[in-house]
Amino acid sequence: MISPLEIELFDDTQRLTEKQLAWLGKFAHSAIIHLGCGGSIRVRVINDDAMSKAHMDFLEDPTTTDVLTFDMSDELPDLNPPSSDTVRTPKDRIVYGLDTDILVCFDVATRQAASRGYSGEKELLLYVFHGVLHCLGHDDHEEPAAAAMHATEDALLQAIGVGVAFATQPRVDGKVAAQD
Repeated sequence: MISPLEIELFDDTQRLTEKQLAWLGKFAHSAIIHLGCGGSIRVRVINDDAMSKAHMDFLEDPTTTDVLTFDMSDELPDLNPPSSDTVRTPKDRIVYGLDTDILVCFDVATRQAASRGYSGEKELLLYVFHGVLHCLGHDDHEEPAAAAMHATEDALLQAIGVGVAFATQPRVDGKVAAQD
C-alpha cells in the first residue's frame, strides 16, 4: 500500500518566512495529490553557491540551476507522463508512491520570478512540480518534451488556483523569449 503524501520543507537559506513556507507546502501538497501521488518528498531550498556545488557534484556542471531531483524509489512509475490535458483529478487518479529529494534554488527562483512578474514562492512551487514530473517520466531535454512539461506545470498551477507561470513569460515573435 502506498503511504499518504508527506512533504518536508527545509529552508537552508533562512530567507523564507514561516508564512511563505506554509504557502509552499500547502500548494505543493495540493498539486501533487492532484497528480495522484503519495509517498515522501523532501524539498530543500538552497542558494546559488550550494546549488552550484550540488550541480557539480552530481552532474559535473559548475553552474547554478533551478532544481535538481533525486528519485529515491526502487521502481519506475507504471504510468505514462501526464500531459497538460490529462492532469489527474482526485476521482480518476492513479496513485504512484514517490520517494524523492528535490533541491530548489532560492536565488534562481527570485531572478526568474522577477522576470515573469510574480512571487519567488510561486517559482519555487513550480520547481517542486518540475521535480515530481521528472519522477513520473517527464523529460525536458528536447524542445517538444519541454513544452509539454511546461504546459503540464501550468495546468497544475491553474488546477490548484495559483495561476500559470510559463504563459506569463515575455514573448518575441510568437516564441517564449530566452530566460537566464
